[in-house]
Amino acid sequence: MQPLRKADPSAIAGYRLLGRLGAGGMGVVFLARSTGGALAALKLIRAEHAADPGFRERFRREARAAERITGRWVVRVLGADPEAREPWLATEYVPGPSLAEAVGLHGALPEPTVRALGARLAAALADMHEAGLVHRDVKPGNVLLALDGPRLIDFGIARTAGATALTATDAMIGTPGFLAPEQARAAGAGEVGPAADVFSLGCVLAYALTGERPFGTGGVAAVVYRTVHEEPDLAEVPDTILPLVEACLAKDPADRPTAAEVRAALGEAERPAGDWLPDGLPALIAQRSSRVLDLPVPEPTMLVNDEPPQGPSRRRFLIGGSAAAVVGAGGLTAYLLSRTPSGSAGSGGGTGTGARLPTYTIGVVTDLSGATKTDGRAQERGARLAVETHNARADRTFDLALKAVDDGGDPKRAKAAARTLAGIGNLAAVLGPTVTGTDIAAHDELFTHRVPLVSVVASVQESDLAGQGNDQSYLEARASPDTMVVAFARWLEEHGRRRTAVIEDRAGGRATWFAAKILKENPPSSASGGVTTSHPVEADSEDFESAVRQALATHPDGMYYAGTSPRRAALCAKALARQGYEGPRGAGEQVLQPEFLSVAGPAAEGWYFGTSYVDPDRMPAGKQFAAAYRERWKLPATAPFERYATEAYDTVHWIAQALRTAVVNKAEHVATAAANALRQAPYQGIAKAYRPDLRNSKDAMLNAVFLWQVRGGVPTYRGPFATAAKED
Repeated sequence: MQPLRKADPSAIAGYRLLGRLGAGGMGVVFLARSTGGALAALKLIRAEHAADPGFRERFRREARAAERITGRWVVRVLGADPEAREPWLATEYVPGPSLAEAVGLHGALPEPTVRALGARLAAALADMHEAGLVHRDVKPGNVLLALDGPRLIDFGIARTAGATALTATDAMIGTPGFLAPEQARAAGAGEVGPAADVFSLGCVLAYALTGERPFGTGGVAAVVYRTVHEEPDLAEVPDTILPLVEACLAKDPADRPTAAEVRAALGEAERPAGDWLPDGLPALIAQRSSRVLDLPVPEPTMLVNDEPPQGPSRRRFLIGGSAAAVVGAGGLTAYLLSRTPSGSAGSGGGTGTGARLPTYTIGVVTDLSGATKTDGRAQERGARLAVETHNARADRTFDLALKAVDDGGDPKRAKAAARTLAGIGNLAAVLGPTVTGTDIAAHDELFTHRVPLVSVVASVQESDLAGQGNDQSYLEARASPDTMVVAFARWLEEHGRRRTAVIEDRAGGRATWFAAKILKENPPSSASGGVTTSHPVEADSEDFESAVRQALATHPDGMYYAGTSPRRAALCAKALARQGYEGPRGAGEQVLQPEFLSVAGPAAEGWYFGTSYVDPDRMPAGKQFAAAYRERWKLPATAPFERYATEAYDTVHWIAQALRTAVVNKAEHVATAAANALRQAPYQGIAKAYRPDLRNSKDAMLNAVFLWQVRGGVPTYRGPFATAAKED
């Protein structure tokens, strides 16, 4: 729990606020105390989201659903006001950890504990289903562990069975890895019934018993594909409970037991709890309970009146933005003008007294010797230049140090590297690795030390991480790879292309499937009759000629390679060229590698790509940085700029901005305070705006996708995709 901030209210509708339990893009959850002395978790929605009628209606539905559920194993609603300017909902406060946190800290739980857990959760779901409701997001992060049993929370997407969903058509509702196949397919509101909750409960039981998700980890596309098409991995589930878990995870909803049947199979849910938790967890719950009970009542943080608070004026916003820009541009100028030949800023402080300033370390876990060492080296170089730029500022109040550790692209080495960095006493944050496996390994180690990880290159789902993102310490400074398809799709849309053909390279697995799914369900120029056809190439085949021939028979005016292999994409490009197709062609970020250009040769000319990185040489705001980077690392002016270097440079300045907040607030645990500040304050960098909701907000994410095109045999940056797509 974190203390209240100066901008937080002191009380809401009679509830005295004691501290912050968590915060996200939609609002803040406070620990509060009612006038009667009861502790509550009070969710306060930000006014800008409450202004959206659809969002407010969903919040009304959450409040109504939560109020209708009164079973023992759900948190009770203590009060709510969905009509307030900033809507709020107060529920009982449970001081215990979530199931995700418990498994992350203690590993798999013993079978007796899981049986008691499952019986009580099944009882809660049976009560919901009897009331005509479906939870739709049963997952470890929504299960809190108390001394007398678990509590099911978060009814934000619960709804009446068979009711129309308040989401976009074909939107997937739930958490990948814990949702049912019918949810993953987004086949329609009517198909998501009580059986979907039972499937999710089966996933939760398997996770609690083994410490692993039954459909594995990875990106959304990978997990969704396995959920729909493959069998779960239940090898470590004990035989005594395996048949029940298998029944819960049946693909066909009709083949699953009801929640009441699961409860009966696991044993009587209402029996006395006893010592149902394994060693270690009761002590953790008791410790948190005593800590909360001993909390002093904070001093008032701000006056709360009936008048809506005035937001910052446009002038103040612009001034704030200019100040942020000074950190990057002004600091860079100072660095260029004043650095010593070694690149050191010297030993003096920024106070004018010669006193040594405090130093905070930023860690880098990245690949400096393996298959992705080019990206890893660029990430380290960009971060190191940012540290040197910061330390050259005369007005700085602290110095930065950089500690880079090579993980070689190996998850085991990444975990060890993260452990090494966590041992540094003044560690503020860590920049993340280059691939999914090392990203997860580094985070899960840093999670136990409460150190934030900001990923610049790799992308993972928060549900794949220890704590499932509830620790608020993982951020991504990039858009998801799954969104890269929108860059070429927008180009086709802007140019009135109505017939898109997808070469579906099944060697790319789930990423291929997901990209093809997006284009088929959302064809470019759909408003004017646009259609998309898909033409597969099997994973064990390289016969792109046949797939291209079939695709050209549909007379496409746009071709997209859905796959991840640069070499196989090049084979596709050559097949298109041989068969005379000269129209627009596109692919995703993973394909844009030197191998694609070398194998495809002239056939690569003109291809479009969506990426998460920029070329500062072709940006007015980036030219100064590009010159400094080349000078620092002795790179020729004609060499292509190293990708992800700009983004790493920006990310260090974002962390430095967060550190300033932590230092001003005299934080006891700097890393935790820096993580909170990163979650609250965006940063306008050279490449883009870095926001805490970059990976979760559609608008923020789409503003971080860029369009590139091969011109004259060289990948050429065209700009942000939404504007670049309008150009020829």
